Amino acid sequence: MSERSLPMPPAVQTRLWQEAGDMPAYVILDGAQNPSLLEALYADHAPRWRCLFTGQLEPDMATVAPYLIELEPSAAFTRRLLAEGWGQNWGVFLTSQLALPALWRHVRQQVHVYGPDMESLFFRFYDPRVMRSYLPTCPQQQLAAFFGPVDFYFAEGEEPTRAHAWSIADGRLVAQSLG
Repeated sequence: MSERSLPMPPAVQTRLWQEAGDMPAYVILDGAQNPSLLEALYADHAPRWRCLFTGQLEPDMATVAPYLIELEPSAAFTRRLLAEGWGQNWGVFLTSQLALPALWRHVRQQVHVYGPDMESLFFRFYDPRVMRSYLPTCPQQQLAAFFGPVDFYFAEGEEPTRAHAWSIADGRLVAQSLG
């Protein structure tokens, strides 16, 4: 782990599990920011997960791909992620009432966007730095499509002792600072 690795602030952990309720919490982790991610996902007792890139990936692409991962509070993977994975822009946490397969179908649609000349681009919304810049500038219609079945997104703040939580109420973005 890097020197910058920190535990997720306790207030953020509490809120994440509170919002998840009876459902698991989820995280989208960026393999490009975490070189040991694939090894952890293929280890014994790994959580349920799905890659956001579809099809058979070349090994170098699989290493840097984003992964939607189901988090159970008592699982070793979850405990380690919450204890050591904060402050490194590894990904964003989310809650939804959907199970992993249905949630995956929604979030993977967010990975590909089109540029001004209709060129296909990767949208790295799962990078906390991107999420912090993107959501506050999103028009209402785009917010509704982006969130879809996601109730909350959580990401580390610019200062890793803080976090951001985003949800939608009455079609508008609700942004909260936690920590």
